[in-house]
Amino acid sequence: MLDNQSRHRSTRKIAQMLTNDEAETIVHNEVTEKNSGYGAMPKFSLSNSDKGLSRDRSESQIDITSADMEIEKHVAEPSLVLFFQVLFPFLIAGFGMVLAGTVLDIVQHWNLFKEVPETFILVPALLGLKGNLEMTLASRLSTQANCGKMDTREQVFAVVLTNIALIQVQAIVVTFLASAFAMVLSWVPKGEIDWSHAALLCASGLTTASLASFVLSIIMISVVITARKFNVNPDNIATPIAASLGDLTTLAVLSCFGSLFLSAHLSESWLNVSVILFFIMAAPIWTIISWREESTRTILQDGWSPIIFSMCISSGGGFVLEAAMRDFPQMAPFQPVMNGVGGNLAAVQASRISTFFHKYATPGLLPYKWTLNRFTDFSRAFFSADWDSRSARVLLFLLVPGHIIFNWLIALFHTGENLPSSALFTSLYLTTALAQVMILLYVCQFLVTFMWSRRIDPDNAAIPYLTALGDLVGTTFLYLAFSFLQFMHDPAGQTSTSKP
Repeated sequence: MLDNQSRHRSTRKIAQMLTNDEAETIVHNEVTEKNSGYGAMPKFSLSNSDKGLSRDRSESQIDITSADMEIEKHVAEPSLVLFFQVLFPFLIAGFGMVLAGTVLDIVQHWNLFKEVPETFILVPALLGLKGNLEMTLASRLSTQANCGKMDTREQVFAVVLTNIALIQVQAIVVTFLASAFAMVLSWVPKGEIDWSHAALLCASGLTTASLASFVLSIIMISVVITARKFNVNPDNIATPIAASLGDLTTLAVLSCFGSLFLSAHLSESWLNVSVILFFIMAAPIWTIISWREESTRTILQDGWSPIIFSMCISSGGGFVLEAAMRDFPQMAPFQPVMNGVGGNLAAVQASRISTFFHKYATPGLLPYKWTLNRFTDFSRAFFSADWDSRSARVLLFLLVPGHIIFNWLIALFHTGENLPSSALFTSLYLTTALAQVMILLYVCQFLVTFMWSRRIDPDNAAIPYLTALGDLVGTTFLYLAFSFLQFMHDPAGQTSTSKP
């Protein structure tokens, strides 16, 4: 136990991360402390409905010294440490997105995307499955491994089988809905639906989602098991690998199988319908298998809202992408990078804030008398001395040099002509990316706090919404940027490009 002087210094350091009123409350409570476990913490005024939760909180309270020391350690994390911890996975994921953009730049000229332009609407929703399924799978498996639930061969088999089954169920259901939503969005400007295109789109999407999710799941499982074997924390490597491989794998599978089903659509129309029926019949089987394990059963029961609503948001971005690719084909290599970088940085911030709440608060209650209004302050989110504000500034500092590197790689891998490279384009592109990420980081700190206050685990629900919002905002901003370049008669705003 620390002496009174040490405890006083610790309490003062906690107060530094709070507003003035909150700091005064903590210092006052420290002076008048009674034996209440969290004596230096501000007291909550609870209603009768919250008294049961208060009793649970009291039972789980730890010694004030331990809490102070943990918070002090959390606050003292240098910005430079965070920078280098995020840098390597950020570059790996960005390289994968550059490759995905190169693939999209090539396949946009294929007959699949020319004859069935609704495929563009489906692209962001399918790419969003990376954030909704594979990245959450990586996080879930890492947690299982770190908790010792994958130490024996029997445990590994049970966890692997049920999680693969869960991913398949989610991929089938979400992709089926995404295909239907894409056809509705394509019907809006046309006033009619091509049902043969609908069948082709659904069959291509289901095959892509199922196969890509299966391949990525196997890779994630292998990474987690190998990392565990060599005493490496899988949390640090599994998610970046999922981010780097997800977009590339999904686009490649969609382009190949979509082209195959397009050929069958012209000669053997029954094939697309048969593929759809096959996946519909497979979904209940995967559901039964995933129901065997408690954690996957819980997700089956309660985990649908984030991935379905985020799919709808991503599909809105796809609607914008369809128009953008029709007007500005040269935008293709930049779209996955713009959206992916923003979503990844927001996911890092969401994970950090969620971890803080898991450590220092009880679900449904915010610490230190905080309210949601505290997180509506834009200046607090980016320009204050709070630890999450410092984290946001570090992530923003990564953004500009990161995009410069990624744009150089795009130019290196680009096989066509007329790749935008003017000074006006570069300036506008970086400004657009900065605006997108600032919006995402601002929404992130409020969304995670809001979910925690509503007893929703941000680890499971926040990232899908943030990556989907990144798709919509990034695609829209990029489209507006190219439209402005066209208005300014900049070469980057040309509406034609050479076919690779």
